[in-house]
Order: sequence, then structure tokens, then C-alpha cells
Amino acid sequence: MRILGTGSALPARRVTNEELTAFLDTSDEWIRTRTGIAERRVLNEESVLSLAREASLRALENAGLNADDIDMIIVSTAKGETVTPATANLLQGEIGAHCPAFDLNAACSGFLYALDLAQPYIDSGKAQRILITCAEAISRLCDWTDRSTCVLFGDGAGAAIVGAGEGLLATRLTSVPNLGALNAYHDPGNNPFQEHKHPASYLHMAGQEVFKFAVSTSSADLRAVAEAAGVGLAEIDFFVLHQANMRILEAVRTRLGQPKEKFPSNIARTGNTSSASVPILLDELNRSGALTPGMLIAMSAFGAGLTSGAALLRWA
Repeated sequence: MRILGTGSALPARRVTNEELTAFLDTSDEWIRTRTGIAERRVLNEESVLSLAREASLRALENAGLNADDIDMIIVSTAKGETVTPATANLLQGEIGAHCPAFDLNAACSGFLYALDLAQPYIDSGKAQRILITCAEAISRLCDWTDRSTCVLFGDGAGAAIVGAGEGLLATRLTSVPNLGALNAYHDPGNNPFQEHKHPASYLHMAGQEVFKFAVSTSSADLRAVAEAAGVGLAEIDFFVLHQANMRILEAVRTRLGQPKEKFPSNIARTGNTSSASVPILLDELNRSGALTPGMLIAMSAFGAGLTSGAALLRWA
């Protein structure tokens, strides 16, 4: 399997750290030094679906394909406009595709889970080209009175089209059941026969616990995919990591003993866009000309679940 094209989309509304100080007990310096974030994009006139559509159409254009060339659509999202139908079904209609479409939710690891899921469909010949789109609106899950969480997140969408090829060298997925570290509850509804309901809630995160999980798991996952592919870490050209927190990125880089120039980042401009962050960054690298055929790209993400995923691919 290889990546045929990439695309991304961000909301127009920029929210700077200075704007947050108007209603939060925080400062630009406090946020920057702890997270590396200067601003984030937040949904205003757009929707999760419109961002997914824009990112998907850009990926199709980048791949030189049209919607009828797509055999399957996988969407990673934690907060679509509807519980049902799936965002992928709605996206199918938005871009004019005619193929199976479904959602998955592996939190911030969604892009890596979708890549791994797509591979056997490509290998078996059941699908020739698969559109993977990650569209997230974590701003809708945040408590905007809680400076420990709301300053971290932004909205956005990233997409990639995959097809047959020799690019994907290794993948690794992990999952550890841990409700307390990172969670958000649905509205429980009004079922009169249900006695015990957990009320709807904003996103809750135990920061230190997530930090430790992210650093240890990402480092282990990246080492594992490199070993599985018979590649040394020094041979990898770029490490494209989930843009959760600059301190996490630096800690992983230090553990792996790799130079800063191998760890591109856009977190200062986008914040944490959950599963969309890896494909957004990948698209930025692709369109800037930073990626050339033959380069080795390692990707890693981690999120609620707790889940993690990593992949190593040779750029084609």
C-alpha cells in the first residue's frame, strides 16, 4: 500500500492565546511554555462535514483522481454532526462517491488505525483506492472555562488516499482500557426506565497520566515499526507525530536520540486537532515539497482509550 495523495482543511477562525486571556486565568507565555501553542483554528461558519469535504477534495486533486475512483471511505471522527448516519456516509454524498463508507473512533490515533485497516482491503484486491479522512471538532467537547484543556485543542481535517504499492513497510496498534485518563460522555437521553445515568460531560483529561503514556508508547511504537521493517532510526527522514503538546514531541525525540530537524511541527498554528493532526502535517509537508520519493516517514499517534498507533512508510 502507498499514499497516492493528501489534503487538509482548517477553519477560518483563528483563536490566539491573547484572546483566551479575556475569559481565562492564563497568559500567552503560560500556554506557549507548557504546550508550544500560539493559536488554534475553531469552527465558526464551517462544520465537521464541510472540513472533511474540503480536505477530501484536495486529496483527490493531489492524487489526480475523481470521486468515482474511490472504492471505500473511512472517516475518523469523535464528534460529527450526527450520531447516525456516519460522517463517512454524508461525506460520500458531498463528494459524489459511490462506495462503502463508515466511521471509526480511535481518538487521536484514528489515522493510524485507518491506515492499518485499509491495508488488507488493498492487499486482497477488494478495494483499489481508499479515501481516509480525519475530521475533528474537539472545540465542541472542551470546557471553555478549564484552562488545562481548552487551550490545547483546535479543529481541522486531514485526508489521504491510499492504493496498491510498496510504500507501507510496517504498522503497529495498541490499546489499553483506561476510562479515567481521557474521556467525554454522551448526553444520556431521557429513557425513563434507566435508573443510573452518567451525565453528559466536557472532555476530561488527567494530563500527567496522558503525558507519560504518550511519551513511553510513542517511543516504543516507533522503535517497533523500525525494527519490523529492518530500518535504523537514523535512516528515517521525518518523524510525523500527533501534535498534542510540544513537550511530548520533545520528550519522544530525546528518547529516540534524533535531531530536531527530523521532527516537523505545526502545533504552534493548529493546536491539537486529534486524529486530523498527523494527516494535516503530512499534507503540509507534501505540498511544501519537503517529501521526495524514497524518503522514510515514521508516523505516531496516541489518544483516549488509551490507544496508540505507528506506521513506517517509504514515500512514493
